[in-house]
Amino acid sequence: MEDPRALIAREPMHYRQVIAVGIATALNALDGFDVLSISFAAPGIARDWGIDRAALGLVLSMELFGMGIGAFVLGNLADKVGRRPMLLACLVIMSIGMALASTAATVPILSAYRLFTGLGIGGMLAATNAVVAECSNARRRNLTVAIMAGGYPMGAIVGGSAASWLLAATGRWESVFQFGAVVTVCFIPLVLWLVPETMAFLLLKRPAGALDKINRTLERQGRAPIAAMPPADPVPQKAGVSALFAPGMAHVTIMLTATYFFHMMTFYFLVKWIPKIVVDLGFPPALAGGVLVWGNVGGAIGSIAVSLLSQKVGIRPVVVATMFLGAMAVVVFGQGAVTLGSLSVIAAIACFFANGATAGLYAVIAQSYPAALRAGGTGLVIGIGRAGAALGPILAGVLFTAGWSLAPVAIALGCGTLVGGVLLSLTRYRESAIA
Repeated sequence: MEDPRALIAREPMHYRQVIAVGIATALNALDGFDVLSISFAAPGIARDWGIDRAALGLVLSMELFGMGIGAFVLGNLADKVGRRPMLLACLVIMSIGMALASTAATVPILSAYRLFTGLGIGGMLAATNAVVAECSNARRRNLTVAIMAGGYPMGAIVGGSAASWLLAATGRWESVFQFGAVVTVCFIPLVLWLVPETMAFLLLKRPAGALDKINRTLERQGRAPIAAMPPADPVPQKAGVSALFAPGMAHVTIMLTATYFFHMMTFYFLVKWIPKIVVDLGFPPALAGGVLVWGNVGGAIGSIAVSLLSQKVGIRPVVVATMFLGAMAVVVFGQGAVTLGSLSVIAAIACFFANGATAGLYAVIAQSYPAALRAGGTGLVIGIGRAGAALGPILAGVLFTAGWSLAPVAIALGCGTLVGGVLLSLTRYRESAIA
């Protein structure tokens, strides 16, 4: 009797598998909009509440803290309760958080709601990764994971365009969160209808009724059911966190964590503050959101470009070069262009390099660890790096409040990616570790 996982890995993907991957990609796009919804709303919040930039920077960062917690806690929980229940739970959390954010009247309350929303976003990121990898065959797995990752900036593009239209039509920042809540709720029946629990999870955890659920999925895919569950996998011995800091690995772990931390600081300064910066340059909030949309267009193209170029050159030199160029582009953006078109072009270029470097870093992290440490190493690097993501917008807000103009703030925050590029160039690892 053949293991269904081997069947899925070997045979062409059924249209139901493609639909599940498509839903997961759309969920990642939803994450992209939900993360940046506060950026589109920020100019209106600052106008209505009269808050300074330091307070605004804190609000802009709160869901990033939640994402780090959610990725760790809910991501681990998805390995215990299942991918499908976690997708549904995260959608509920995100829809409630977005709806509540539209009712907030003070900075502490809005910060709490954004932190809560971030829990769902972080858990969603972990669950969708698992769904795509486990619903794809071996030949298409890398492609489908790349497509899913591209959903994140696409969500910011499509959702950002909708947000700009809403801001122009209503003049209310609350409408951005209300729109996000409605769209998030609409995904709940789609997941219930079109995304079954993955067979990989059912075969690994073997919950009650696992065989019936596997056979139901197989039959819907036009495949023959199985009579009994295949033999259970041996339980692997888990490598502890201490192994990531053992001789030969400590340098890699420390350097990659620092690289990701500093780059995230620059990246999220850029994507979180663009609308408010554009408004402060004298443009209306509805048009300021459009500049961030163009930034995400550049980011989506940058991810594809880095992936393609790395096939010819090698991933680390491409990422190092992209980070250096990204730091320069952030500094140029800080010079404050005088037209909306030039601001959009510069934002697109800066996000092209910043997002391209981010996508490339995930591949670098994966090939830096042997198989036994890869999941733990990746989780540690990205988890701590989220602190850098949260620090960037906060630090920018503090500097703006202290009287710094845009140009020196952009130079200071751009140094994060520059430092990250230097650290990555000094990191010693064997690319054969990917095997």
